[in-house]
Amino acid sequence: MTRPQPVTIPMVLLFAIIPVYLFIGHALIPGRELHVPAIAWDEAIPLWPAWSVVYGSLFLAALLPVFVVHQQELVRRVILAFLSVWLFSYAIFIAYPTVTPRPRELIGDDFFTWTLRGIYASDIRYNCFPSLHVAQCFLAAFACHRVHRGVGIVAVIWAVLVGTATLYTKQHYVLDVIAGAFIAWIAHLIFLRGFLREALPARERLLAPILALIAVGLYGLVVAGVWGIYQLGKG
Repeated sequence: MTRPQPVTIPMVLLFAIIPVYLFIGHALIPGRELHVPAIAWDEAIPLWPAWSVVYGSLFLAALLPVFVVHQQELVRRVILAFLSVWLFSYAIFIAYPTVTPRPRELIGDDFFTWTLRGIYASDIRYNCFPSLHVAQCFLAAFACHRVHRGVGIVAVIWAVLVGTATLYTKQHYVLDVIAGAFIAWIAHLIFLRGFLREALPARERLLAPILALIAVGLYGLVVAGVWGIYQLGKG
């Protein structure tokens, strides 16, 4: 039997600071001068609500490492990487407050528009640069790559799609996405790159694709549940 993961101070801190994201957006940003880091590409990208389902797969950023990463030393490194990305992003949010490029209103009552409207209602309009959404997805992908190369490559492709989704849902600017991916890469270089895949038990590497698929399946169930709620609301 494998030993259970010990609860460490960095692990507790990571979960404890997550609500700070909302505190910054609700208490520290309103009333301040807001920045708009837009470039020409942002104007060329249309609003496309269908990408809201991909955007919502941020949940996989939390689920994938939980399912795939089990070796204690790698878990420790992953926790430190995520904690560092969150704290660094918070510092930027406070020093350089930004506002999303959302439209004033969403027109339509189809499933994707309804879903995007829910995303807008549940998320604050600030804390854009860097995209913590994108940073988490890429960092999760890099963590999985330490366990299984194939899972990591697929997860990186997924992270690219999530980054694209943040643009088509008008939740972020192009520079936000680039910055989010960049800080994830730096955290990977500092905390994860030195961990050798060969240090993992062979069984853990073999199970990684199966466990990753389970995580994807759970998100599929979430989407199905949201679809069900949408259908009930229409009825």
